[in-house]
Amino acid sequence: MTYPPRRNPPAPPVSAGPTRSEVSTVRSPMLRTLLEDVREGKPDAEEAFWSYVSETGAPLVEPDPEGKADHRLVTFVRREDPARPATHVLALVHTVTDKDRHAGDLAPHLMERVEGTGVWAISHRLRTDHRASYQFHATCGTREDALRADRPSWRRVLDHAEPDPLNTGAPLPSRDGRNPASVLELPEAPDQSRTRRREDVDRGESLHTEVDGRRITVHLPPGHRPDAGPYALAVLLDGEMWGPVLGVGDIFDNLHADGELPPTVAVLVDTMGRRMEDLACSAPFVDWLADTLLPWAEQEYGAGADAARTVVAGQSAGGLTAAFAAFQRPDRFGLALSQSGSFWWPDDDREGEWLTGQYAWAERRPITLHLEVGRQEWMLLEENRRFRNILRARGYDVRYREFNGGHDYACWRGGLADGLAALLGRP
Repeated sequence: MTYPPRRNPPAPPVSAGPTRSEVSTVRSPMLRTLLEDVREGKPDAEEAFWSYVSETGAPLVEPDPEGKADHRLVTFVRREDPARPATHVLALVHTVTDKDRHAGDLAPHLMERVEGTGVWAISHRLRTDHRASYQFHATCGTREDALRADRPSWRRVLDHAEPDPLNTGAPLPSRDGRNPASVLELPEAPDQSRTRRREDVDRGESLHTEVDGRRITVHLPPGHRPDAGPYALAVLLDGEMWGPVLGVGDIFDNLHADGELPPTVAVLVDTMGRRMEDLACSAPFVDWLADTLLPWAEQEYGAGADAARTVVAGQSAGGLTAAFAAFQRPDRFGLALSQSGSFWWPDDDREGEWLTGQYAWAERRPITLHLEVGRQEWMLLEENRRFRNILRARGYDVRYREFNGGHDYACWRGGLADGLAALLGRP
């Protein structure tokens, strides 16, 4: 078997009968070639396929079957493990799968065995700028069990899902004992070179401490001296993810080395254990940031005295809170970076999109906002667009972009670097 496959491989013989696998899975020209070779009895056909995938990396990315230059056919493949044979395998493509899970239908994300092989596969037609983390979840039970979409079942899936061993890119780390994820990056996905650890840059120092009983991680710029400020300040919510898991210090070091940031102190605030309490437009929490954390950062590290050089950044509920912090305390936070902000909040008896309404009617604040949201975020996209429109109508300095991805740290880490450079790197 030779890869890549022939330009127009023949369809499987009609006499063989249209199996479910042929009809629904074999959209990939490469897999159709494999199926043909297996049927013809060619020796080592499957081994040649896996050898090719091992060398080039997974998933398979092939031309769009509809001939559009801005799309690709992406086929995720998993090799059956003889020691742990599966009856069903789910391909969990971040947000793509979640949308159907919320609708209670995971069936479109079941991978299928290619006839006569140990290849599990599923194909998606995606735009060339798509980025997403993904995992596989193999089970040996019934189809009904594999497709359970209730919240407890879904959490168990996420607890045991595994990365793609044939993906040659760096995995996306996880926490709470979960496995890392693999990352799909199509050719025109936004550049994320700022996020990768580089050996040619000076390293800043990371410190772990507590402020008023709350865990804090601080990342200092190279050569930092408290008396050499004032320094710019970046306050990142969900610090326990950005610090020990994602290593955000590398992003700051890269931005400093490339001259895209002024010397900036990063303060990462642990909030993941108190999200419902702190990250729902909580005035007490924002006042704690403004009146306790920032004075501490100024005293200890010479950062945070100037609101125009202080950014608060967050994702999801943290993105909502970042925008709220700038609205509530513009005297301390002149810059806000919101990624996939939950501007639908709240979902109780109060009117939805509360913060958007506050910005619409209150006196305009002297702040700058940087917003981004994924085009795949069906529960957030329109809300973010409405928030953007209100900000523009009120005359706010707002930067807005949409990326082709979802509610995903694989996308957010690049967006964080871009947003920090856009907000703090301005002349």
